[in-house]
Amino acid sequence: MKGLRALLILGLLSGVAAPASAQRSKSSKDSAKTIPAAARPPKGMCRIWIEGVPAAQQPAPTDCPTAVRNKPENGRVIFGDDYADSTKSKPTTKLPPVKGFSDVKPPVVVFPKRPPEQSLE
Repeated sequence: MKGLRALLILGLLSGVAAPASAQRSKSSKDSAKTIPAAARPPKGMCRIWIEGVPAAQQPAPTDCPTAVRNKPENGRVIFGDDYADSTKSKPTTKLPPVKGFSDVKPPVVVFPKRPPEQSLE
């Protein structure tokens, strides 16, 4: 009877914990959107982003191995390469192909000659 009771309690607790973990992952997705574009690190660098700290008080951008190594429990690493700015539009027109290079022959490669061997006497 005690085993059945423990199993029932464990089942109820796991049912309560599942929605809480789902809410936690949703809030982390929402917080990714709250990082201002000006606070993102430059390309090739990373930044530690600490939850609950204003953007002006976040640590400065650094190299990625250092950021990953020093990340606190309540923080995450923002990579500079992973941000795509959706406000910039991509060019929709293609440039015409370059004309006039079909008759060009490749350059002749001339290798230097070896100097004559000198005998050591």
